[in-house]
Amino acid sequence: MPGAAAILAAGVGALALPVFAIAADTIAAIGRRMNFYQPTGPLSGVTTCAIAVWLMVWAMVGQRWRKRNLALTPILTTALILIGLGILLTFPPLADLF
Repeated sequence: MPGAAAILAAGVGALALPVFAIAADTIAAIGRRMNFYQPTGPLSGVTTCAIAVWLMVWAMVGQRWRKRNLALTPILTTALILIGLGILLTFPPLADLF
């Protein structure tokens, strides 16, 4: 079920972005390693790594679910929860708690 894999991967990628951003902001060593392009600083690595996570999850889950029929409701619910958490963690008051 490639569509379900894409939906779930979108949720994982949406959560990965603020997790990488918080890690790069709070841990100096990670921030330095995430600096892929000097003019943008660590944001270049944060977004690149989040996209890489999204693509890897999509490929792995899509391969695993390729020939299966799954209930879409739990997958959608999980993806929406992950997207919601990702959005919440991008707001500075919540992100600054870490």
